[in-house]
Amino acid sequence: MSPLISTILQFAIIAYALVSGVFLAFSDFIMRSLAHTRGMSGVDAMQSINREVFRWVFMALFIGMAPVSLAIAAYGGFVARSGPGTMFVLAGLVYVIGCFGVTVFFNVPMNEALAEMDASSATAQNYWTSTYLPRWTFWNTVRTLASALAALLLLSGLLWMTQSHAH
Repeated sequence: MSPLISTILQFAIIAYALVSGVFLAFSDFIMRSLAHTRGMSGVDAMQSINREVFRWVFMALFIGMAPVSLAIAAYGGFVARSGPGTMFVLAGLVYVIGCFGVTVFFNVPMNEALAEMDASSATAQNYWTSTYLPRWTFWNTVRTLASALAALLLLSGLLWMTQSHAH
């Protein structure tokens, strides 16, 4: 394995873990905290978070890892092969499907629906408590687990490959 590929894989492990950590914070305590705010403060705060997320490093990391993950999967399937290659393929696919795909098909549509609502309306309050909080948090937890699993699979594959080359 070239030093460049090794560096990319190491960066990807860290990136997957960072993305997972952000999602974990939301599933673990941010969404519960927003649910306990008075009145419509939780809706208003989440609307603000959803606007601000596009302006920060997280979004570049999150979106950038989708094509990197496809490249990792391709490298695993066509170059590395065998056990470590399978781990690379799985890591890339788990991230693309379980993290990026879940975001596109589940979390983003809920964010867009919430963004269109007047935070002070009864409709927003009903959507927030009956739909958004439980469903968004569920899918966010899926994203958390997928990105953490991608990091673990990629780390395992990289260790497996370096160990098999050391012998």
